[in-house]
Amino acid sequence: MNKKLNNEHLERYSRQIVLKDIGIQGQKKISLSKILIVGAGGLGCPAADYLSRAGVGVIGIADFDKVSLSNIHRQSMYHSEDIGKFKVDKLYEKIKKINPYVKINKHKVKISIKNVNQIINKYDLIIDGTDNFKTKFLLNDASMKFKKYFIPGAISKFDGHVFTFNFKKKKEPCLKCFYQGMPSDEILNCEAEGILGPIAGIVGNIQANEALKIILDIGKNLRSNILILNFKDLDFRKVKFQKKKSCSC
Repeated sequence: MNKKLNNEHLERYSRQIVLKDIGIQGQKKISLSKILIVGAGGLGCPAADYLSRAGVGVIGIADFDKVSLSNIHRQSMYHSEDIGKFKVDKLYEKIKKINPYVKINKHKVKISIKNVNQIINKYDLIIDGTDNFKTKFLLNDASMKFKKYFIPGAISKFDGHVFTFNFKKKKEPCLKCFYQGMPSDEILNCEAEGILGPIAGIVGNIQANEALKIILDIGKNLRSNILILNFKDLDFRKVKFQKKKSCSC
């Protein structure tokens, strides 16, 4: 580990370096990490925001969409003047203003079977902020193939879900082990189902927190569990699940 921290780094990250679980060596681990965020929307925005502030060395952002007026209430990195602009371009500009030391890789593409392997293989950890199960399962399979850490999240109405998978471990359950077949994308459709804005921020930040704990190798993570968050009734619970013998993984 040879990432050198200068005086500005030490001041910038001083409030997390002082934590006994982090320190100088932990900050170097963060600065050497490479994280891909797929989906620059309600979950991707807060994840990118706080991971850049924490000093993650390389952040990849994959999204092909443009900012719309309906995005503004929950996608915290965009403003009204950003409407009509590509999300990856605006995120790049804003993260560079937050932390110029972070390298940002823009992937202005729709993740597909044709490009997923090439893109995710450059990163240590994948954060999923997409709104459809086809892409989530594609990222699940590719993360498993290349033995990556995979942190999917989902939001709808007043609810949020977060998983953490460590595919470096054998006999690890995957996203398909939890779901029975391919769920309907309607449950993730904010246009049809609606979403309360702050829920996106909370869930995206939980994903960022899980990523930092993995990089630092501290605490417990959600491995083999789903975190179910009901913000309407403040009902939060973890549910453990097992690898299915019938799962294609």
